[in-house]
Amino acid sequence: MASGVTCRAPSGALLLFALCAGAPAAHAQTSTSAAQAYPVRPIRVIVPFAPGGATDSVMRMVSPRLSEGIGQSVVVENRAGGATTIGMDAVAKSAPDGYTLGVANLSFAVNPVLLAKMPYNTEKDFAPVGLIASVPFVMAVHPSVPASSIKELVALAKVRPGALNYSSSGNGSATQMATELFRYISGIDIVHVPFTGGGPALVSALSGEVSIYCASIPAMAPHFKTGRLRPLAITTVQRDPAMPNLPTMVQAGVPGYEAREWTGIVAAAATPRAVIMRLNQEFVKALGSPELSKRLAAVGAHPVTSTPEEFAAHVQKELAVWSKVIKAANIRIE
Repeated sequence: MASGVTCRAPSGALLLFALCAGAPAAHAQTSTSAAQAYPVRPIRVIVPFAPGGATDSVMRMVSPRLSEGIGQSVVVENRAGGATTIGMDAVAKSAPDGYTLGVANLSFAVNPVLLAKMPYNTEKDFAPVGLIASVPFVMAVHPSVPASSIKELVALAKVRPGALNYSSSGNGSATQMATELFRYISGIDIVHVPFTGGGPALVSALSGEVSIYCASIPAMAPHFKTGRLRPLAITTVQRDPAMPNLPTMVQAGVPGYEAREWTGIVAAAATPRAVIMRLNQEFVKALGSPELSKRLAAVGAHPVTSTPEEFAAHVQKELAVWSKVIKAANIRIE
């Protein structure tokens, strides 16, 4: 495989982020030459969020390790707005040389269905580098809710359709998507109350204004200890070391459920394959640090590595899952 461009299979179906074989020899030689010299100047990583959030924190923890391994400065640049599309559009339109990277997360797979207009094509305009982190959530309720398990919560919601509500950090946010997936699989009727950030959404759950809230472990763990929130299940397919006694959603009775915030790295489409692989190897090396793992745990994240192909398959799966959920919930942002 010589090129980092997307292509079409013989059937005509788009291969998401495909790394196509059979590129012209001249292009292969150019890619090889570029990779041998890469990198010769600082690398810019665009985070499509304001400073201080979990995704931004993860990248700022990883970037010094990446810089050490790759031998160049790694500059993190925040470009918030447009439900992450402003920052990601800058990546899509950057030179395909590996000097501008983008930080993709769940919004990357949600936006193509959620947003009425997109400035780029998610499936064609990016080359995957790899996953770097995963953030599990906890499904929790206010103690006034008479449910001590997910099964009891589902039963309560079915007896009282539309009576229970949940908060999220905003329309299209990972916290909304995680709860909507629960609603979709369980077939329950609960009402969404969006807020402009995780802080206000958490406050609404603590006050009892809303019944249900789903967010990262560090955000809610202190309130589990004081009894102001009651944890019911972890949203990933495996239990979390931070709360080993808490069942997964599947174990708690929601078959096929898996939701998490994830973080991955992308570059512009047509970035040379050799450059993509060099970046992937350096990210994998950086994420192997035990010290970095401990620092990531402080923001509820776990280091995750993958090949570019595995990351592409992950995005493809996420696109399919969230498309069904968003359409079923009739969620749309104009």
